[in-house]
Amino acid sequence: MHTNIKTYLMSLAFSATSLTCFAQANISPAKKQSKTIAISGATVHVGNGTVIENGTIIFSNGKIVSVTANGQVPQGDVTQISATGKHVYPGFIAATTNLGLAETESIKATLDFQEIGDFNSHIRSIVAYNTDSKVPATLRSNGVLMAQPTPQGGIISGSSSVVQLDAWNWEDAALRKDDAMHMTWPVTPRFRGGFGGFGRPQMSPEALAERTANSINQLNSFFAEAKAYADMGKPEVINTRFEAMKRVFSGEEKLFITADSQKDIVAAVNFAKKYGITPVITGADEAYLVIDFLKENNISLVVKQPHALPNNNDDDVNMPYKNAAILANAGLNVALSIDGYWQQRNLPFMAGTVTAWGLDKEKALSTITLNAAKVMGVDKTTGSIETGKDATFFISAGDALDMRTNKVEQAFIQGRDINLDNLHKQLDKKFSDKYTAEKK
Repeated sequence: MHTNIKTYLMSLAFSATSLTCFAQANISPAKKQSKTIAISGATVHVGNGTVIENGTIIFSNGKIVSVTANGQVPQGDVTQISATGKHVYPGFIAATTNLGLAETESIKATLDFQEIGDFNSHIRSIVAYNTDSKVPATLRSNGVLMAQPTPQGGIISGSSSVVQLDAWNWEDAALRKDDAMHMTWPVTPRFRGGFGGFGRPQMSPEALAERTANSINQLNSFFAEAKAYADMGKPEVINTRFEAMKRVFSGEEKLFITADSQKDIVAAVNFAKKYGITPVITGADEAYLVIDFLKENNISLVVKQPHALPNNNDDDVNMPYKNAAILANAGLNVALSIDGYWQQRNLPFMAGTVTAWGLDKEKALSTITLNAAKVMGVDKTTGSIETGKDATFFISAGDALDMRTNKVEQAFIQGRDINLDNLHKQLDKKFSDKYTAEKK
């Protein structure tokens, strides 16, 4: 009996070791840009709605020096890249994702995006961000070069940060630390028969509504106390949860509130206004019903993925596809998001879907580039291909918003020519070589 257990444990250890060896990092971050680089002949999609045909991009020391049409390529020690017939896009930005905070969904020890409790304003996702994750490399291959790792769970989840996806550690990765505090507006579940299951008793609609009201009261109390704490200056006793809220009240850190129904969106905006905060609304399923209200209050939106079903039975079944276009065409600043972490590789194709449902293609591109940078507060340094900004962009053989033609051939993050290899490509080569050898 003991021998069998010992053999079993040894086999488990061997399997774990083999898995670790197979999955070890084999793609080192790129070296700092050393020479001036000029890309010429490409169709440049700036990210702000502008397209430059036969464009020339010159960048040095990680920054864009110039972006011109039919530009002259400088002489001297300059690396020249011909991109005639190809397209250059700003690096796509994955908003409100748990990328780098989760690795294997079925292994709890690799999931680090949620803490116990309802009020976790002191949680910072950046310190848990895993630069050794295998997932970012697969995203880079589709043009996703930046992300906003975001904590989840509870009413106040904590602070996100903005990172670039080619780094040795989280300190190297960070483009902006603690860019936004994230919270979820308390809502009453829309289930028939109450909220039960898994041994829990059914709750009446009245009980569910009362529970929601209590959560909102707790939220009001938390913000009121945190605001009073912030106004104190230097308190004698440090409260880490309230301390983390200071940047929100001062405007240094944005407040992202998840709310979907029109009633909850209005309530969330009015709640934030009481404390002098202009929030960013995420989710925003029914934002199209309160467009005037959102414009009056200068609200930006992070709209969830269009490949989804509507929330209500009587909604237009195509509304998730149309939502971003309706809001963007109304003049609101709209960024697009997608659930999960490995799914972020499909982000450009979600923007492509939006173009089929009423949004101009360059405006759709902005929802995952410049607009996303604006809501995260990093638009002065990234999000578009403009002089003075980070040289973070990629060359695609075709339309990067179409999965049939998205073929990223070369990518740069802050001027660094990054490695586009990934585990999926390695597996493809491994088994392609195997079957080719067998045929011979």
